[in-house]
Amino acid sequence: MRYVSTVNPKPVRAKVWTTPSSSTSCARTRRWTPASAVALILRAVGGLTTRQIAAAYLVPEATMAQRISRAKRTVSGVRFNQVGDLGTVLRVLYLVFNEGYSGDVDLAAEAIRLTRQLVGKTRDEEAAGLLALMLLHHARRPARTAPDGSLVPLADQDRGRWNTHLIVEGVDVLQSALARDRLGEYQAQAAIAALHADARTAEETDWVQIVEWYDEVVRLTDSPVARLNRAVAVGEADGPRAGLAALDGLDRTLPRHTAVLAYLHERDGDPVTAARLYAEAAPLASSLPERDHLTRQAARLNAQLRGRG
Repeated sequence: MRYVSTVNPKPVRAKVWTTPSSSTSCARTRRWTPASAVALILRAVGGLTTRQIAAAYLVPEATMAQRISRAKRTVSGVRFNQVGDLGTVLRVLYLVFNEGYSGDVDLAAEAIRLTRQLVGKTRDEEAAGLLALMLLHHARRPARTAPDGSLVPLADQDRGRWNTHLIVEGVDVLQSALARDRLGEYQAQAAIAALHADARTAEETDWVQIVEWYDEVVRLTDSPVARLNRAVAVGEADGPRAGLAALDGLDRTLPRHTAVLAYLHERDGDPVTAARLYAEAAPLASSLPERDHLTRQAARLNAQLRGRG
């Protein structure tokens, strides 16, 4: 089944979204930074631990604890009934969803519920883009793990287990948002997720268009994580050596950088280097299923190498 039509990204000017809705009042950023706002809301409202928030922001736990403490001092005695920043609220909801999606804290469904409410209150296209992104990712959740709890990579997932109702809803929400022609990062990320959902098999994935959408995400965010994901897409679209070239200049301490490097080297026909890198990536993984998956990848290649000998 095909869910989406071909949509080409269009360069547009980024926009800062604000709304007087009371749902954003606790994310005011006139007196504190968005990073501090997100961290404090996640801690006080979302129920996440300081460690989980630090991992989401790629900073040490002690650094995040200091940010949260400063944010608490900043808002001490402040009345939260003024205009808020919608962009900060969206970042909060996306972080909460990702934490729940990882399986460490089951908050994904709650994040979707809150984002639905926000879309209904604001009619904002980036809020809609975030909702579409969540729905499209959540649709794949049943296929992400095997019965033994092991991680199943996207290319190996049983697409018959994907939730088609969530996919259709996500695509509908996304297309309505894109039709307003005010592109934002969440709409671009949702477009990538929709293209994955549109492929009946992994081999049919439109990687060329996915690279184009990643170009938009990078343009809108300048995110090193987006650049890392783009390198994977380039490797699929133009070959592993092109993907390896796209990794040049990225910080090697980025989460999953070593795992991506291992994957691309394997695709390039270098199992010795790939096995070593998979083994190095395993202890750096952010979750136990991911660590076990990388360990198995290293063991698989090493077994193949021994068999050749």
